[in-house]
Amino acid sequence: MKIQRNIYLEALKARMHNSLIKVVTGIRRCGKSYLLFKLFYDWLRKIGVSEDHIIRIELDRRENASLREPDSILEYIKSMMHDDGEYYILLDEIQMLRSFEEVLNSLLHYKNVDVYVTGSNSRFLSKDVITEFRGRGDEVHLFPLSFSEFMQAYDGDVYHGWAEYTLYGGLPLVSTMPTDGQKASYLTHLFSEVYLKDIIDRNGIEKTQELDDLLNVLSSSVGSLTNVSRIHSTFESVLHSKISQNTIRQYIEYLEDAFVISSANRYDVKGRRYIGSPLKYYFEDVGLRNARIGFRQTEENHIMENILYNELRLRGFSVDVGMVEERSKTSEGVFEKRKLEVDFVANLGSRRYYIQSAFSIPSEEKRKQEIASLVRINDSFKKIVIVKDVVKPAMDDNGIMTMNVYDFLLDERSLEL
Repeated sequence: MKIQRNIYLEALKARMHNSLIKVVTGIRRCGKSYLLFKLFYDWLRKIGVSEDHIIRIELDRRENASLREPDSILEYIKSMMHDDGEYYILLDEIQMLRSFEEVLNSLLHYKNVDVYVTGSNSRFLSKDVITEFRGRGDEVHLFPLSFSEFMQAYDGDVYHGWAEYTLYGGLPLVSTMPTDGQKASYLTHLFSEVYLKDIIDRNGIEKTQELDDLLNVLSSSVGSLTNVSRIHSTFESVLHSKISQNTIRQYIEYLEDAFVISSANRYDVKGRRYIGSPLKYYFEDVGLRNARIGFRQTEENHIMENILYNELRLRGFSVDVGMVEERSKTSEGVFEKRKLEVDFVANLGSRRYYIQSAFSIPSEEKRKQEIASLVRINDSFKKIVIVKDVVKPAMDDNGIMTMNVYDFLLDERSLEL
């Protein structure tokens, strides 16, 4: 079944002819090539662009190895342009092209080309493109399949689909595999033989066991506040490792650059300022996270939080972990301060949402715990509790909306209910 990745296709269409290099980034195997070379290409042909005005080069193919040299690829592109009409240049895995920044800068001088590239590493792309192009690069970040996209191809009900998705994630090829064994084996192999080797080779890492150990620590702490100092203490006390904090910090940066993980900073809601560490780390794909720890420790509440974080980012929000300070009196009459957490503070332009991932609220006492931070926020932005329990969206007396995870994930307008 063809999965319509409309949010990304629309993002590319909205950027056409904007005089910028369109850069599609994302973790390996998340569907970048499919988006550019199938969905976008088909759409260009549908609107009447002739095939000879679409120049497609897949740089990771062996037969295109000679085109990984700057002069060779520029000469080839020039030879394919026969008139003054508009040409669309689609380049896959651009980081494999030597001095790619110079090549793309050269293409910007062509008046009749519109350039789109993909790449699997943010250090070579989203960071360096901004620096090298000085505002002439426009990034579209592609995530693995969202739950809504996953359900387009899943042959079953939403509840069994959720169980499948929380275990094996949203890498497109995984969703087509017929057995659990194939899925688990593919994800495990992909992590060790593709992602890890890529990170190790690119960054010249020699102490690979410490990188393995760090991934295990991060995989086990999804949804928990942590920082380099705490991770370093774990290495010292549990793993008896002498790895330095600087090395840990550098390895985390490598993992973020490769889109394996991303971080959410802490934000003081009342003080309106960022706090710094500790922060939270989430995985770009929960299936990869589960594979990393042998499909153990698959606590659904933490997995659900990771999925919600990714969904908010997919919808274009910047996402922080909120903190609200509460001052209360103890039974002894002494005032004390407590820090209450808001799972997500999601911002997009002038829009803001405070979101709590509660998984299950079996009692009124549990509900009071979950909304404790939200009721202490006195601004007018919308406050939402997302649960796995099947409930209809409802607003309580505090103005806090409760909705179930399926309604939230399957309806792109769910935050506007």
